[in-house]
Amino acid sequence: MQESRLFKIVYYLLDKGRATAPELAEKFEVSVRTIYRDIDALSGAGIPVYAEAGRNGGIRLMHDFVLDQAVLSEEEKQEILTALQGINFMQNIGGSQTLQKLSALFRLPSENWLEVDFSRWGDNLFDNEKFELLKSAVIHCRSVRLRYAGASGEASVRTVQPCKLAYKSNAWYLKAFCMEREDWRMFKLNRILDLEILEEGFQRRDFPEQEEAYEGEYRQITLRFPREMAYRVYDEFDKTQVRQQGDGSLVACARMPEDAWLTGYLLSFGTQVEILSPASLKEAVARQAKLIYEKNKP
Repeated sequence: MQESRLFKIVYYLLDKGRATAPELAEKFEVSVRTIYRDIDALSGAGIPVYAEAGRNGGIRLMHDFVLDQAVLSEEEKQEILTALQGINFMQNIGGSQTLQKLSALFRLPSENWLEVDFSRWGDNLFDNEKFELLKSAVIHCRSVRLRYAGASGEASVRTVQPCKLAYKSNAWYLKAFCMEREDWRMFKLNRILDLEILEEGFQRRDFPEQEEAYEGEYRQITLRFPREMAYRVYDEFDKTQVRQQGDGSLVACARMPEDAWLTGYLLSFGTQVEILSPASLKEAVARQAKLIYEKNKP
C-alpha cells in the first residue's frame, strides 16, 4: 500500500509541480506525519524530492527529474506505442520520430498494426487537413470561422470557440460555443465546407455534456427491421438498444435528432424499415418518399 502511495505522490508532483503536505495528506487520505515519512522514504530511495518553507514553499521534485522507464510495465509501454501509432499520421507533432525513440527506449518492437485516416473514401485530403486545423484551434484556444451545411439544407457562416473533437456514431463532430447562437453546439465535420482559424483567442471552458447541444431536437424513436437487416442494425445501433422479436424482426429504440438528416438516413433503408414512433417522423419520411416518387416516376 505504501509503495503504491509513494509512486502516486511522485506522479502528483510531476503533474502539479509542487504541493503542500496537508494537500497530499487530504488527497491520499493519510496524516500529515505519514506524508513526511513518505517524503523521507522517497528521498532515501534516491528520488530528488525536497521541501521548501515559506509562503510559496511546499514539497517539490528537482525540475529536471524524470521517471525511469522501468516503472512502466510491458503492457503499459505497448499501450503508449499503440496510442502513438494512432496519431502517427500527424506529421507536425513528429509522431513517427517520437514512436521510434520510445520503441528504442522501451526496447519493444513497434508493430504498425493500426492506421487512422480521417478522410472519406476517394481522394479527399481536405478531411485530414480540416481535422488538423480544428485540432490546432482546440489546443491553442483560437476562434474559428466556418461555413456549415445545416440540417435545413442552407449553408451558414458561424464563428465558434472550439472545445473538443469527438467521435460518435461513425462520425466526427466539433463541440464548440457558437457566437451567433450564443450557445453550445455540435458540428458534424463532414458538413464543415470551409474554415478559417482567426487570431481571436478565448478562455477555455468545458462543454456541457448534453444532447441538446446538437443542432436539432432529440426525440425517442422506435424502428422495426426484418431479420435480414441485422448486419446493418448492429452497425448503426448498440446491442442494448435492440430487441429481437418472436418473428425474428429487430426493434431498435434510440434518441436521435429529428431533422432532415434523420429523414434521409431512414430513407436509406428503403422498404426495410418501419417507423413505429413518433408519428411525426413517420409522416415526414412518407412525405419525402412521395416527393422522391413524384420526381422520379417514369
